[in-house]
Amino acid sequence: MITPAFDITQDSDVLIITIRVPYARASEFDIYIDGDDFKFYAKPYFLRLTLPGRIVEDGRQKATYNADDGIFTIQVPKETPGQQFEGLNLLTSLLAPKGARTCKPLIEEIGSSNEAPEDDEEDLDWQIEQTPYEELSSEAFHSDCSYGFGNLRVGVFGRLQEELNDVIDLRDPDVTPAPERTQRRLEAEKAKFDPDHYLADLFEDDAIQKLLKYKPWWVEAQKGECGESANSEDTRVIFTEKEKEQLRKFTNKSYLLDKKAEPPVYLSLIDLLLAYCYEVRVTEGERNVESAWNIMKLSGTLSWFENYRSVKDVLVSFGRRVLCYPLHRSFCLVMKAIKDTCALLHIGKAAILKCLLDIHAIFQENDSAYILNDLYITDYCIWIQKVKSKKVAGLLGCLQATTISKADLALELEELEEAATLVQEEEKLLEASDDVPRQPAALITSEASSSSDSSETEYTSSDEEDESRSEEMGLQDPSETLQGETAATPLIQVVENTESHQDAAAEAESHPVLTSVPVQAPMSTEEKVQEAITYQESSIRQRHTVTPDESQDCTPCTDLKHPTAELLEVAPSMMNRLHIVEVPTEEEADDKLLSMG
Repeated sequence: MITPAFDITQDSDVLIITIRVPYARASEFDIYIDGDDFKFYAKPYFLRLTLPGRIVEDGRQKATYNADDGIFTIQVPKETPGQQFEGLNLLTSLLAPKGARTCKPLIEEIGSSNEAPEDDEEDLDWQIEQTPYEELSSEAFHSDCSYGFGNLRVGVFGRLQEELNDVIDLRDPDVTPAPERTQRRLEAEKAKFDPDHYLADLFEDDAIQKLLKYKPWWVEAQKGECGESANSEDTRVIFTEKEKEQLRKFTNKSYLLDKKAEPPVYLSLIDLLLAYCYEVRVTEGERNVESAWNIMKLSGTLSWFENYRSVKDVLVSFGRRVLCYPLHRSFCLVMKAIKDTCALLHIGKAAILKCLLDIHAIFQENDSAYILNDLYITDYCIWIQKVKSKKVAGLLGCLQATTISKADLALELEELEEAATLVQEEEKLLEASDDVPRQPAALITSEASSSSDSSETEYTSSDEEDESRSEEMGLQDPSETLQGETAATPLIQVVENTESHQDAAAEAESHPVLTSVPVQAPMSTEEKVQEAITYQESSIRQRHTVTPDESQDCTPCTDLKHPTAELLEVAPSMMNRLHIVEVPTEEEADDKLLSMG
């Protein structure tokens, strides 16, 4: 708690207490009156006085507050009218004395004697020790460490820093010059940037796409301006009763800004509007408990007391902070907020004032952000009403002429996106390869077995067809079946022998000449015919041999063009005419047999 600066005067009936509480939350304060005890509280200030006389709370007491100077004036009736209070100028002695040195023990041992042991140690002092406030002059601070609207404030955070750590990111603003603030801000943003969060919002942007489609109130107001005069701005922007009441509370004053201080004021106005437009879009116009935090964090003016030098500096700072702090971190939201700000500037001062009043209300409801109203927002609400419309139009032109890219943010966004895209493509290729259907091993074995069985069946059928074809070829006319073959010498010589013919016929019936031979692979038609002929000749050669002498009695069949085929055709009838002689050896048989043509 901070002990405020105070002063006490009196007349015959009342005591007048003046308390200076700059940047206090004046909307919530408490006053306590009881005998000679007086207490005052307005966050973050607390004052307790022990008066030389008694005062009373009987309905005649009253209090006033000067918002410009931050001064409370409280009039408290004396219990005894006409009594003169002495020593009111001895401020130190009026501060609350320390509490009593003894108190009842908070913990007692059950079953112990009722007599409490003597305790020589001092008990805790529950009273807040107060030190009179001494305000420092502006000369005690460096001129480059000023802040607030138009850099008109200095020394505010000398005693409020601990109370407002959650409001601003800058520590010790009263001793930090502007260039150092910028450097520290850039370092903090770089440390806060999270590539994973950014890429997640980039590739999974369903929620962001929904936010981009939201239409805030200024979109409709901008549509209605076509064909209307500049004064129609009053009809397009409508203030609520609460906003009108707040406008009446503001003090009508003028701001004398020199040429050096005026540009930062306009640039900070763009910064405030950008943060507000983002907040309205992501909450879809429904403020929540995070609204004040969003605006404070996204505005470098509010969080770092930044003094911008150009419009591009404002846009780059806003873009970096959008990608570092809030929940939705998308460059598309950055560009959308810039477009919304252009729309507000295009509508005019009334639209800007309405946004500033909304920011003022949001901060006023926050426990800590209220001080930013005193530093910036209240002054902006008063100042914008007196700004010339031509300057607002010029500010709009500068904003529309300035563009930023992802490379300007210096966060390596393009490199991150390129790397993430390559990784995503590789993952898709892997998923595609994993999606190729694979048959189980049992199914493959079954199909292979089925294929093998069908192949064997096909080969068997082919053998049977070959056998039938061979038989048909044996029964056909030699001139038709074996055309094109040259005449050859008879393989064997035939003799007349009826008994041998009958024995051979009987043997042929019991042992058919043509048999089924399993093949290993399908053959062409010519190969099948050649194999059948060769097989017939080899069968006859193995079962019958003749001597050279007996071959002279046989008449050669020179008039046939295909003796081998004819032999196959007439083999059963010639069996009775064959004369079997002694069986020669295998070598002799080979020498004596005629070779095929």
